[in-house]
Amino acid sequence: MQQRSPRTQQSAPALRPAPHAPLRVTLLAFDDAQVLDVTGPLEVFGRTSRWLLEHGEATRERYVLEVISANGREVRTSSGLRLVADRTLSSKGRTAPIDTLLIAGGRGVKQAAQDGRVLTWVRAQAPRVRRLASVCTGAFVLAAAGLLDGRRAVTHWSECEQLARLYPRITVEKDPIFIRDGALYTSAGVTAGMDLALALVEEDCGRDVALAVARELVLFLRRPGGQSQFSAQLAAQTAERQPLRELQAWVMDHPGEDLRIPALARRAAMSERNFRRAFTAEVGCAPARFIERIRVEAARRALEDTSDGVDAIATRVGFGTAESMRRAFTRALNISPTTYRERFRAAPTRRTRT
Repeated sequence: MQQRSPRTQQSAPALRPAPHAPLRVTLLAFDDAQVLDVTGPLEVFGRTSRWLLEHGEATRERYVLEVISANGREVRTSSGLRLVADRTLSSKGRTAPIDTLLIAGGRGVKQAAQDGRVLTWVRAQAPRVRRLASVCTGAFVLAAAGLLDGRRAVTHWSECEQLARLYPRITVEKDPIFIRDGALYTSAGVTAGMDLALALVEEDCGRDVALAVARELVLFLRRPGGQSQFSAQLAAQTAERQPLRELQAWVMDHPGEDLRIPALARRAAMSERNFRRAFTAEVGCAPARFIERIRVEAARRALEDTSDGVDAIATRVGFGTAESMRRAFTRALNISPTTYRERFRAAPTRRTRT
């Protein structure tokens, strides 16, 4: 059985549109939208158009971008920054068909998801556009419109449980950076909208163009891991007692050391029995589980950033053998170290003209 990356879960790639036709990318915003949900994905598409023109790959803009406001021509984002929309839901006049429609997320999404005008408009656009996508909590608008029923979806990690509870007909998956289900796409928190936009650029223009744009924006074309990638250090609770907090920090910096219970208990100046009980209660997982997370993360960084062999990395980060590291990777990421490196190793950068 083929293993799937925890980063994204997709069906077959979409057909690329004709290379000569400009594609209209429309982003629906509203008051209290997250500003990066709006500007991040649009910058990816805009930078792609510029790159293609500058490198002689196109003679006209590949993407035509616009922001539609659900409230009025001026959108007040959650950071206080105000954006001027190109048009509103009620604007009259003919416009070119929308190719890709994105729905922003943010603090104002709950009100947007209860706005009948918004839901009616999104439902009407769904069968007309080639791709319909949400950024972060914009998934709640698609869910409220009934467009995610019977589908797989993702949103910001902190809102996945609520999305699943409010809309039980949706299969909510917590870890992927984005999910494609047919022509519908949902993405995880905030900057994941840029990951999604890069994937859409890759569908339209190919991997080489997407990779070049990712380099210019200093982004991963294939971001390692899933939403859990905000790191094992952050995913784990911080212990209340100072000796245990200091021990956690030491483990993070020394994954290749002797991290068996007797050694850790001595470093924390605790009995082994008390150490096991206190660590599990305060950190939220057993010491062995915490150590495995830290070692997997250290190995991930080495696989991405170095050309060292798997055996050498396994020894250096404390797994001992490549087989032990493989089992830990499979448990944590549902992928082998070798496959992980093939997919996510950072490519050597090259200078591109801006």
